[in-house]
Amino acid sequence: MESVVIRVIHLRSMQSADLIQHQKSGILTISRFINQRKKRQAIDQPMSIYELHLGTWRMPQEEEREFYNYREIADMLIPYLQKMGYTHVELMPITEYPYDLSWGYQVTGYYGVTSRYGTPEDFNYMINELHKAGISVILDWVPAHFPRDEHGLAMFDGTHIYDHEDPRKGSQPDWGTLLFNYGKPEVQSFLISSAMFFADIYHVDGIRIDAVSAMLYLDFGKQEGEYVPNEDGTNINYEAVDFLRNLNEALRTTYEGFLTIAEESTAYPKVTSDIDDPDGLGFVYKWNMGYMHDSLYYMELDPLYRKDNHGAIIFSMDYAYSENYILPYSHDEVVHGKGSMINKMYGAYDEKFASLRTLYGFTMAHPGKKLLFMGGEFAQFVEWRDKEQLDWFLIDQYEMHDSFHEYVAKLNEIYKAHPAFYELDQDPAGFEWCLQRDADHSVVAFIRKNKKGRGRKQQQILCVCNFTPMEWDKYKVPLPKKSKLTKILDSSELDFGGDGDVSESKVSTKRVKVPSEGKKAVYQQAAEISLKPLSVVYYKIEEVETKPRKSATKKAEPAKKTTAKKAEPAKKAESVEKTEAVKEAAQEKKTEAVKKTAEKKPEVTKKVTKEETPATKKDTPKKEDIKVTKQTTEKEEEQPKKRTSKTRRTKKNNDQGVK
Repeated sequence: MESVVIRVIHLRSMQSADLIQHQKSGILTISRFINQRKKRQAIDQPMSIYELHLGTWRMPQEEEREFYNYREIADMLIPYLQKMGYTHVELMPITEYPYDLSWGYQVTGYYGVTSRYGTPEDFNYMINELHKAGISVILDWVPAHFPRDEHGLAMFDGTHIYDHEDPRKGSQPDWGTLLFNYGKPEVQSFLISSAMFFADIYHVDGIRIDAVSAMLYLDFGKQEGEYVPNEDGTNINYEAVDFLRNLNEALRTTYEGFLTIAEESTAYPKVTSDIDDPDGLGFVYKWNMGYMHDSLYYMELDPLYRKDNHGAIIFSMDYAYSENYILPYSHDEVVHGKGSMINKMYGAYDEKFASLRTLYGFTMAHPGKKLLFMGGEFAQFVEWRDKEQLDWFLIDQYEMHDSFHEYVAKLNEIYKAHPAFYELDQDPAGFEWCLQRDADHSVVAFIRKNKKGRGRKQQQILCVCNFTPMEWDKYKVPLPKKSKLTKILDSSELDFGGDGDVSESKVSTKRVKVPSEGKKAVYQQAAEISLKPLSVVYYKIEEVETKPRKSATKKAEPAKKTTAKKAEPAKKAESVEKTEAVKEAAQEKKTEAVKKTAEKKPEVTKKVTKEETPATKKDTPKKEDIKVTKQTTEKEEEQPKKRTSKTRRTKKNNDQGVK
């Protein structure tokens, strides 16, 4: 890494005096922001990213002007991001590029910002102002390929200095571009220094690397015979793997809290890992392309067929913790005839909006950081056009778009205000299924939780999504414990474009018979909620402590304790006297009974004296005595049985919810 550091220092010396002076003032203004980057961008912090194409977000209306300046964009963009509640902005490539419609993904100038929007000083102003507003900046950075333009890197000195001479190694047929030779130390140093240049000079907070899969696999976009396998005969580009590890190590060790994000669409292992993991690539985050494709596929279906494809909406949780994920709805999904986000939703006008509200609500509650491409926040109907600005008039002229706009802002507000939604994004302890496989109703329900801590009560948020245009009245959502629920979001509210027919504001669970997924119905705590068509609701959970039920045996214990207590002397003496009197009366009755028996049976000649009582006699007891004793015993045994039976009946009633 020594060569990398030297290169960055050399480049800094190449900056103009004006830029350096402006940069120094910028550093003073944002030093606190930079120093807090490690804490602010930790994986247990919220991250809601607004992906932006600078040239078409807003465009001047004057014919003589094509683009706004970096400074003008900053002055418009920052209040907007603050209003919408975004934590980060991701800029599509701003490194210089020759062709507008490449969107910056065919880079020729790896150390210069594009002049389309102004000077380096103007760009620096925009970054500093974003930081002052508390918004982090991520740059889309492209080391996967480069164009063949003569004024670029191709044959820069008349040789294949940056690429491979063998076209099977050095070209990408799908894009008509060239591939870097990552096996050359000088190429690695050139690229790593470029990324560090933007981190060091402009203080960007992270980079997103496009098309990582194209770097990792030698046969990406190629047919048999169009690539050369590695020395082991496989398709992994070991040189690219080495480059990515070095890149992540340099950036993450030099700039604390710096984000490196991979757009990687395969199941390559350990894309995100600690930088010292020898088996990992060392990225901080990875785009979850699987989640994006599966969720959009599900929402495009007729709701009648969603029950047969229920796995598409829940499968992401099977691998949610295998990497540190960002859930993206990016520019790639709203171009080239794929349709806008709103037009991907099945149904008529109102159903489309309701479906998109439900999808966004589900995504915001799902583990992982969030990313949304511009235009998706107000449900632009036309897919992204790379020569025209967004259809901002929709917000001003159409209530449904304006309401949807407010809904997205509310989602971001709730997301940032509740640590349960983000603190344990990378920990299974932060998620619990309540309903996972109710395909027949197309309903999912789960709980998000934050970290436990001393003196800090754990926060729990229930998310329930109904992906059908049907209302499910008194739908039973099982919960682990007896709880009180308070609603914090309902996508059916009028303010968000819904019909105003909303779910209950407050719900208390009760013990009811709940159908178990794949099992026999069981009694458990459940919240009965009226789930509205195509809706999502969030409830804050407050668990209710229940007192343990007292058994019959435990009820008898206090009486024993009372008897065992020492009584006052007078009361004790009185009690003893009463006991003795009872004993004497009983003794007299028994004696009289014996006398009468002796009179009736003359054959018995033995007298029963006063001193000789039945209690001291060793003779065999009579049948009458046995009968009486047996009856008494049976009565004594009946009494506790009745109490036990009463206790069981009470427990049964409680199990059924009878108060």
